[in-house]
Amino acid sequence: MVKDEKSTGGKAKLSGSGIRKKRVAKIVKTAKKPVKTGKAKKPEYRNIGIDVSPPKRACSDPDCPFHGTLSVRGRVFEGRVKTAKMQGTVVVEAERLHYVKKFERYERRYKKFSAHAPPCMDIEVGKHVKIMECRPLSKTVSFVVVEVEE
Repeated sequence: MVKDEKSTGGKAKLSGSGIRKKRVAKIVKTAKKPVKTGKAKKPEYRNIGIDVSPPKRACSDPDCPFHGTLSVRGRVFEGRVKTAKMQGTVVVEAERLHYVKKFERYERRYKKFSAHAPPCMDIEVGKHVKIMECRPLSKTVSFVVVEVEE
């Protein structure tokens, strides 16, 4: 509905569409304001559920417990890296003490585990590492390295 200046006695024109445009303009102005949320930045790594220091570098390996989707569970071992010749896999030798009842003494026993080595960790032969059980990744690999101690 448009009213002319003559019929209203010199008042300005009003139109229904003009009112709508003003309302739309107000809505657009409020939408342009930055919205502040109380969320903090997500860390660069995933919490795997145990108290270990996360790796300093990031990786895109799907079998990394920190940057991929691999979940860890079960047993945790500490040992030394014996070999790192395979691609993405290391052999870790874990040492334990076994009591010999006859001699009333302890003897050292060793066991080797094949563990997946994520590319975000710098793993070399001789380093002390912590490995944790995960789902089977191959025929022999059911552990993943979660921490490298320096």
